[in-house]
Amino acid sequence: MTAEIRTSAEDVLAPKIRGQWRAILSRVVRTKRGATGLALTAVVVLVAIVGPFFSPYSPTALVALPFQRPSATYLLGTDALGRDVLSRVLSGGWLLLCMALAATILGVCIGAAAGISAAYIKGRADGLIMRSADVLLAFPQLVFALLLVSIAGPKLWLIVLAVALGHAPQVARVIRAAALDVSERPYVRAVEIQGVPRRKVMYSEILPNLVTPLMVEAGLRMTYSIVVMAGLAFLGFGQAPPDPNWGIMINENRVGLQSNPWAVVVPALLISLLTIGTNTFTDAVARVAIGVERQPVELTTVVAGGQE
Repeated sequence: MTAEIRTSAEDVLAPKIRGQWRAILSRVVRTKRGATGLALTAVVVLVAIVGPFFSPYSPTALVALPFQRPSATYLLGTDALGRDVLSRVLSGGWLLLCMALAATILGVCIGAAAGISAAYIKGRADGLIMRSADVLLAFPQLVFALLLVSIAGPKLWLIVLAVALGHAPQVARVIRAAALDVSERPYVRAVEIQGVPRRKVMYSEILPNLVTPLMVEAGLRMTYSIVVMAGLAFLGFGQAPPDPNWGIMINENRVGLQSNPWAVVVPALLISLLTIGTNTFTDAVARVAIGVERQPVELTTVVAGGQE
């Protein structure tokens, strides 16, 4: 009987949650703010993904004298070593985006797990988790990443982990605040009475009702990931030269701003557009989600129906 009740509850909850998010995203893309943010983000992501296939030269090839101005041959001129700026711009964004996305996903997952656990288990576990988060929050995110990288070396996986750990405590605080209310709702209590393990209650009953704050946090953390990753690349941590990277390009070409400013302006502009677009779209999601009435299906209703 318990298994049948659980199956019925999940069959009701899953379509409802999917329907909520389809409705929210549909409203977001119809708003001016959401459409603008999505368009800006899509343009930069498209450049980063398909750009390497349209690069006119090898991004590491020395093709002319340093800091040549734009011409018919080199549309954005050349950089500090005489490499084609357009080729390096087209090839320099995909790894930055992949690392930012990986750091965001990892940070949100760790933070969500910590926040839900703290809100549901309470007691000493809550205090331990949140005090640990407070310790990490005491370090500025870029400083924390630099600390780890300086100790263990500028490995790409370590940079992703450092940025993710910087996101986790902030996500944990937001998700804990939202989960405190959800964990006290009747349908969660009904599942507890059935003897369902805690981790399954957190995963199946609490997590699905935190989709809105999770998605908003994911968008915000993606914005910060891009900025931190680009900042670390600017400081020389990340991809090793001569591999192209928008952050590295800004650093190595700033000495030639007067000769060929496009070597700095274009990668800086792409990073700015990506962060603005992501932040704008996330803000639109938050605004729309606040206006949507969230009415989760309570398992007590399903239980009653199953008993009848």
